Amino acid sequence: MTDAHARVSAIMIDCRDPQSLVAFWSEIAGVEAEHFYPDYIFTTKIPGNNIRLAFQRVPEAKAVKNRLHIDLGHTDPEALAAKVTALGGSRLADHGSGEGAWIVLADPEGNEFCVSQLH
Repeated sequence: MTDAHARVSAIMIDCRDPQSLVAFWSEIAGVEAEHFYPDYIFTTKIPGNNIRLAFQRVPEAKAVKNRLHIDLGHTDPEALAAKVTALGGSRLADHGSGEGAWIVLADPEGNEFCVSQLH
């Protein structure tokens, strides 16, 4: 019997400078650069997952809101948001309150992602 469902193996992020974004995401997600190809870098698997981050060099800068983004859970979302800004990312918005709250952040190239309380 074959498995009829696909599995996510990597989340590909378009960027101008894969090397610098791997450094940023290594600090945020606990990954390291593992596979290098011309214009592509794949990381180790995200701890606790079978998913890698991958960075693809593209010629254009990000221009509009992402159609797909990463949601992260963290034991201290405010601490992670502070780390993101210290590493050159930005805080874009705050939504909700209490357990339903999340923070919209962006990496140094403007790719949006969210962080909420890890449950």
